[in-house]
Amino acid sequence: MRKQLVVGCLCALLLRALTPSALALGPGDVLTGVGQVVAIELETDGVIVAGFAPVDTENGSVSPAAAAGLQPGDQIVALNGAEVHDDESLLSALSESEGSVTLSIERSGSESMVSLTPALGRDGRMYLGLWLRDGISGIGTVTFQDPETGVYGALGHGVGTESSEALTPIRGGAIGEAGVESVVPGQNGATGELVGMPAGELMGDVRQNTPLGIFGVAESMEGERYCVAAESEITLGAAEILCTVEGNTPQRYSVDITRIACGGEGRSLSLKVTDETLLAKTGGIVQGMSGSPILQNGKIVGAVTHVLVEDPKRGYGITLESMLKACDAA
Repeated sequence: MRKQLVVGCLCALLLRALTPSALALGPGDVLTGVGQVVAIELETDGVIVAGFAPVDTENGSVSPAAAAGLQPGDQIVALNGAEVHDDESLLSALSESEGSVTLSIERSGSESMVSLTPALGRDGRMYLGLWLRDGISGIGTVTFQDPETGVYGALGHGVGTESSEALTPIRGGAIGEAGVESVVPGQNGATGELVGMPAGELMGDVRQNTPLGIFGVAESMEGERYCVAAESEITLGAAEILCTVEGNTPQRYSVDITRIACGGEGRSLSLKVTDETLLAKTGGIVQGMSGSPILQNGKIVGAVTHVLVEDPKRGYGITLESMLKACDAA
């Protein structure tokens, strides 16, 4: 969602209080393999520059923020030293300032200071000339849930801004029921996507945004239970992914694991979709399938993370063992 500074405020997402929830699970433990598409809403810790809005002044149209060098994707974390956690705190800090202001911004993991002078619009109000947002929304797939604690993991990768791979700091968030209405198939050089429709019912919260997925606690989700495979148990060859590409019912589709590079963070598995039914529906791996559980030999071994843009039949995944470690350490 976007808004121009001092035009108004978004209603805050109502969340239950966040509490720590470590997940000390690993190979041999039993988890629910989910594969369900959900709507994801994240509240950022700070506000994100979504674009620039020229201010109509007596001297013409100007955007002080653009002139000062701000860029889409920058995260504003303070104004004149006052911490900014959402649009309301930014508006409050701006209303108490006079003349030029100094913004503390984070860009690609580094913090810097930018000074600028708000412009006086013809309506008599001061503007920075920004479109801002204090939340991120989309759809993604839940990988697993611990049936004992309700802790789940989804996406298999972190959430960042459009212009940077740096993780977006979050204050919290929520997941809700969703279904797949249609699919934009992937083509060589063009990433496809699942077109989802939120159902409006909240399922749980989001507490962590890590490089290997988002994590939180949710109501009990349906799905078969699987033992977690150790990285050493994963083999090249036939496997399956559990994903939702129509409605809200996960299905299994055949893939091949073509490369294994265990250890460390990142894309440790390479995949090739071999299922003709899935290829006919989606062309391969598409956006929204990130987080789909990877199954092999009756165990849950990993999660789909990315598609190879040049060839949508191919993509990447991470091992579930590494995903669980990210949740436990966050």
